[in-house]
Amino acid sequence: MDTAMMIRLFAGILFVVILLVVLPPYWVIFKKAGFSPWLSLLMFVPLANIIALYVVAFSKWKVVPVSSIVQQPAAPNL
Repeated sequence: MDTAMMIRLFAGILFVVILLVVLPPYWVIFKKAGFSPWLSLLMFVPLANIIALYVVAFSKWKVVPVSSIVQQPAAPNL
């Protein structure tokens, strides 16, 4: 195996590792914000990743707060 082939192999493995580390958190963030989770792929496109983060950060998230879903237990009558 020559040096160029080893560098390509290492770069490919490194890309897959980075993909597996970076993609899932953005996938969940976009999904929770009410956007398509596929937009997380924009994190690998220069300049588009910054624009996408600003859009998500400053848009109204279409999520229901947990406090409105979970009923608080009634206070016991003493």
